[in-house]
Amino acid sequence: MNRLLIPILALLLTSGLAFAHPEDELCVPGEDGMDPELCAMLADMNSSEGALAQSDNAELLAGLDERRGFVETAGLYIKIGIGHILPDGADHILFVLAIFLASVRVKALIWQISAFTVAHTVTLALAATGFITPSPGLVEPLIAFTIAFVAIENLVFKDMTKWRPVVVFCFGLIHGLGFAGFFGELGLPPGQFWSALIGFNVGVEIGQLSVIAVATVIGLGVRRVLRDPAGIAGYRSWVVRPGSALIGLTGLYWGIARVSGLG
Repeated sequence: MNRLLIPILALLLTSGLAFAHPEDELCVPGEDGMDPELCAMLADMNSSEGALAQSDNAELLAGLDERRGFVETAGLYIKIGIGHILPDGADHILFVLAIFLASVRVKALIWQISAFTVAHTVTLALAATGFITPSPGLVEPLIAFTIAFVAIENLVFKDMTKWRPVVVFCFGLIHGLGFAGFFGELGLPPGQFWSALIGFNVGVEIGQLSVIAVATVIGLGVRRVLRDPAGIAGYRSWVVRPGSALIGLTGLYWGIARVSGLG
């Protein structure tokens, strides 16, 4: 049974190769679980034949704003934030999994996830409010290379390094710029900016924590199968090393593809 773990893990980790950052597929009009009105709006905004000017976007969103309160708008953007991670945020998912694989202790995992959350919240807020203007051409390759860096570090060091939370924090700043780029492309209800921003960020966190929860359940199951005398050493040999290698290669592939304009 142990021999089945690696191919299964490989399938799970590489299933997102074709979906590195598919924001254009976030919303399909009429799709279950998404707001039909917003779906239609996003489809119209992204269509080649009827791309709307910013003033037209503002007019449509103003009408949406009139019919929605703070809580309702936040709830809508929570759904969008979750969708940006699950299932569409393959690069962010792999980064979180790379963090998870290096954290054989709960305390280490909490430190890293907390650092990542604080960092991407800061840059998302700064970019969304116009204090900084990220360049997608720079941010997207950097996000891919952060994935590769953390995964390779997992292979080099047996346990979390003292500087890992700082590294994760710095990389979280970059991922926050990626979230901000997508958030800005949505177009925002003029009178509900903060409810949309808060809702989107909460949705992103729910998505990330869901990834951690699923990974934790799978990890505990694998450790139970391996048991002693393999213990943590067996878990590292069968899961952490091959999983990190796959994540690292994927990150390098995405980074090179994005730099060269192929991804």
